[in-house]
Amino acid sequence: MQKLQTLDYVVFFIYFIIVASYGYWIYRQKKTKETSSTDFFLAEGSLTWWAIGASLIASNISAEQFIGASGNGFSMGLAIATYEWMAAATLIVVAVFFMPIYLKNHIFTMPQFLMQRYNSTVSMIMAIFWLFLYIVVNLTSILYLGALAVSTISDLDFTFCMIALAVFAVIITLGGMKVIGYTDVIQVFFLVLGGLATTYLALGMVSEQFNSEGVGKGFELMLKNVPDHFHMIFPKDHPHYASLPGLSVLIGGMWIVNLNYWGCNQYITQRALGADLKTAREGLLFAAFLKLLMPVIVILPGIAAYTLYQQGLFQTEMMKGGELNPDNAYPVLLNLLPAGLKGLSFAALTAAVVASLAGKANSISTIFTLDIYKKYINANADEKTQVRIGRYVVIVSMILAIVISPFLGIDKKGGFQFIQEMTGLVSPGIFAAFALGFFWKKTNSTAAMIAIVGGFLLAVTLHFTVPGIPFLDRMGIVFLVCVAAMIVVSLMQPSSKGLAIDGSMFRTSSSFAVGSVVIVLILIFLYAYFW
Repeated sequence: MQKLQTLDYVVFFIYFIIVASYGYWIYRQKKTKETSSTDFFLAEGSLTWWAIGASLIASNISAEQFIGASGNGFSMGLAIATYEWMAAATLIVVAVFFMPIYLKNHIFTMPQFLMQRYNSTVSMIMAIFWLFLYIVVNLTSILYLGALAVSTISDLDFTFCMIALAVFAVIITLGGMKVIGYTDVIQVFFLVLGGLATTYLALGMVSEQFNSEGVGKGFELMLKNVPDHFHMIFPKDHPHYASLPGLSVLIGGMWIVNLNYWGCNQYITQRALGADLKTAREGLLFAAFLKLLMPVIVILPGIAAYTLYQQGLFQTEMMKGGELNPDNAYPVLLNLLPAGLKGLSFAALTAAVVASLAGKANSISTIFTLDIYKKYINANADEKTQVRIGRYVVIVSMILAIVISPFLGIDKKGGFQFIQEMTGLVSPGIFAAFALGFFWKKTNSTAAMIAIVGGFLLAVTLHFTVPGIPFLDRMGIVFLVCVAAMIVVSLMQPSSKGLAIDGSMFRTSSSFAVGSVVIVLILIFLYAYFW
């Protein structure tokens, strides 16, 4: 496979200069407030709706989507798009119900919510857990897979790629949330433009393979030749049913995956917590629209690669260790792009990785500084000290990720599966604690602890004793058990520590309502058409 050429490096260098220069300009604009902890960690009041929406997507889309989701597109088809499309519906729910509760109660971190709603023990345990999860699972997998993809495509040394990506992300992160938020707008621009270029090439190749022309014709030919790759809901006898168990993607565990990720996740919610409610909601709505587009960028190329593979192409390139490796689909297509365009797609992949790394690092820094350092180590720390500690944490966490990521076997499991398996063991209990904590004032701290700890133990037990239960169904079962246990325990000794909530909080603007209806109608059409 051909590697990057001079023109590709020129295009990539232009991307790097644009992002770095814009980030520095944003940093200089806010330099008078650089010692403010709220500005550094939350960019309080300074992110617009489009910056919030773009930053959410930039933090969410990374190497595991470009490589992993494209690979899943190759192996199981469009059904994997349910992670993207159900996220669009979830973002509307979070915008309407979760965000007003956070903002009304002045909550800026997830441990702070647990502290305010329950007690310091629950908060401290979860703060430590989230730091462990974000560093050992999220940061490492994104860095490792990103470096692996960049190294494969560019033929640069893997270790060099890992260090370079980490340094690039650290430079952006040290500027604070506003620099991250606004540079993410550019990152998303390159991500979408470069991603669409790869999709365009892939569909064009399908057309050429069948002696036809046009991207639209390529899509039609894929529908005709691999119809099994265009079903959203799998029947029980489908070979990939265990990954996407039928209606569970619409009415079961997929909701827990998404609601926990988009509504109870520090590095996601953090983007909107510094804004007013109207701006935060508009940002989440914009992210929902972008989510509808993501399968075109990260999944269709994988289906196109499968179509071409079925026609006898890429027989050698798709192999790894003598076996077919679906995760090779995206790099194989990327290496077929012409000079210049390949550099643009390479920049898109790098942008996705760097933006996600920056988002994770900033959230790690925020949780450690505000929920551990400020509360338990140095309660009298001034604003300047907090920002300095936050920057130290960014650097230390990235170094840890570089050191430990090669030893986790991430490449053997696949990054997307690795992250889902690890977080899926704890997210049902965490989401149960958040959901009842939001909307039921009687929920007490003992119930929250039982859900968080007991939910994890139950998930691990089911994972090993009943391995035949599909992943999403297991999450649904654990969630329901946690909710039932929380209700019983809370009724024995009801809490009176509910959050400030009133009905008016959940009213939305007419423009938001119209946008939400449009998204729901699009989703109904997509699921009905590709059922």
